[in-house]
Amino acid sequence: MPSLLPSARFFNFWNPPAPPISLFSLSPSSSTTVSLHSHRILSLSAMAMSFSSSTSTPKTHLEQDDQNLSQVLKYHSQTKHGFSNYARGPHGLDWANQPNPFRRYISAPLLPLSHFPILNQTAASDDETHEASLYDSLFVSLPPPKPVCKATISQFFYDSLALSAWKSTGFSTWSLRVNPSSGNLHPTEAYLIAPPVTSLSDYGFVAHYAPKEHALEIRTQIPPGFFSKFFPENSFLIGLSSIFWREAWKYGERAFRYCNHDVGHAIAAVAMAAAGLGWDVKVLDGLGYADLKKLMGLHTFPEFEIPSQPVKGSFPVIEFEHPDCVLAVFPSGTADFSMNYEELSSAVLKFSELDWKGKPNLLSKQHICWDIIYRTAMAVEKPLTGESGSLVEPFQSSGVLGERPYKGFTWREVVRKRRSAVDMDGVTTMARDTFYQILLHCVPSGSIEGERQRRELALPFRALPWDAEVHAALFVHRVVGLPQGLYFLVRNEDHFDELKKATNPDFKWVKPDGCPSSLPLYELRRGNYQTLSKRLSCHQDIASDGCFSLGMIAHYEPTLREKGVHMYPRLFWETGVIGQVLYLEAHAVDISATGIGCFFDDPVHEALGLKGSNFQSLYHFTVGGPVLDKRIMSLPAYPGPNVDS
Repeated sequence: MPSLLPSARFFNFWNPPAPPISLFSLSPSSSTTVSLHSHRILSLSAMAMSFSSSTSTPKTHLEQDDQNLSQVLKYHSQTKHGFSNYARGPHGLDWANQPNPFRRYISAPLLPLSHFPILNQTAASDDETHEASLYDSLFVSLPPPKPVCKATISQFFYDSLALSAWKSTGFSTWSLRVNPSSGNLHPTEAYLIAPPVTSLSDYGFVAHYAPKEHALEIRTQIPPGFFSKFFPENSFLIGLSSIFWREAWKYGERAFRYCNHDVGHAIAAVAMAAAGLGWDVKVLDGLGYADLKKLMGLHTFPEFEIPSQPVKGSFPVIEFEHPDCVLAVFPSGTADFSMNYEELSSAVLKFSELDWKGKPNLLSKQHICWDIIYRTAMAVEKPLTGESGSLVEPFQSSGVLGERPYKGFTWREVVRKRRSAVDMDGVTTMARDTFYQILLHCVPSGSIEGERQRRELALPFRALPWDAEVHAALFVHRVVGLPQGLYFLVRNEDHFDELKKATNPDFKWVKPDGCPSSLPLYELRRGNYQTLSKRLSCHQDIASDGCFSLGMIAHYEPTLREKGVHMYPRLFWETGVIGQVLYLEAHAVDISATGIGCFFDDPVHEALGLKGSNFQSLYHFTVGGPVLDKRIMSLPAYPGPNVDS
């Protein structure tokens, strides 16, 4: 998700801060401000060092589940934006305490990785050449798997989580990354958990990825035999965690939503980079919260007691990393293998006894602890689920209308040139087949003839181990050959009847002209929706000036009740994966896109006729022709091969 306030002054934490502006001055037409005046800010002395909520008597599992669900429903309702009020956030921005976007583990050994210029496919420090496939070919089939070595690990990070460029204007300089982030604040941190890697390490290890340096910080050594017991040869793990404070500094209570969007963006970025190397990816969702903490070494962070209301002061304790997920990366075409999560959890338990190196750097001197974020994070902590299951799913290709929409870019060119558009030109149009092709890459099951869209089998959705729960309501503005209007993409066709019943009874629900049979896209109503889409997205012009915009509609409360409250962040992960696909598709057809985190929740539901909490809008997006700011200069992400960046 891009910066909704794209000014350069947002991103250079070490330069003198620019004059503060309102948090919600998101566009010339959106000037509403929100303050903390409605509630008291506690002093630092109210904080205790224990990440828990005090309870007087033990609760049964059912009582705890009910309490956790209640907390999530409360959080989601409390953090909605509306026409008359926004979710609670800071009154202006504290530029002096803008969080450092780069986490480092001081004194941890640093292993530099190789650099891979986009046009020269040869690694700087290796003789091997890794030619990149065309972007659209990855959706049809994966290339043969490359061996895991320093060169391939380097390229994997370079094309998923590394810096993609530096930007500069005036006295401000800031970096961009391959994986998008709301506000360019980058709450997501990444870890490599790997066996011995040729030319990189003679022993298994856990390392934190440092994107500014494009290097690995070795945090601990793994006991021999861990990987060979649970995973096939040439496999490794990627852990993702979130620093809530990085987003909360700007967005206040709504930050928990945005952190989980960014987890989804990162999952998709990892899946695409892995696919280019012939590797498959799957979230190891049977592991529990406690397992993830130990596996990434995050148990070393101090804990704290959640206060009863927002707290302002200096307390680095809230800069801890919340473990989100761990992904298995393994060669495509691997024979079926199952995962016994109880045995894996028992092995991970011993990680807490390892010698963990490095002290996390301080990100800010002053903080605000938005208590509801941490209560909700605790409520959605997933327990260990002990069922055994296969990690291998058949690769399903996505639908293809032809090669015309794409511009012949390699997948490396597309992922590394991805940018978030600041403005749309309001002029660029899109061909109908291009629109259909983009949406064909947004459905989870690919081009399975005679079967409904439901299972996540196509790239990059195959990384997610649950059936699709997120749909898209589309506002079509400038698609040649398709009438302006409101459309709906049903990504899980098991929900079709429920969606049709829940939305406006006047909607037509008919397939538009020329729509591929495998694409579950429906026309709801014709008309010019530019003004409405702009109003719903916090009055931002960018929602109406593209070729189309959309709201991602999740199957919400039924999913939380049936699958568990831990699905709350996972619904946002799914929206982030969809968002990353839209980013890449837009750049592959030589236009641009932008994620929109600021929208008016319930007015979106009213526009669709939705009542209650069965379906909720979680993320908005826009795709179109970008307006380039010529005042901003682009600089290379790294100085070059063999140079310390």
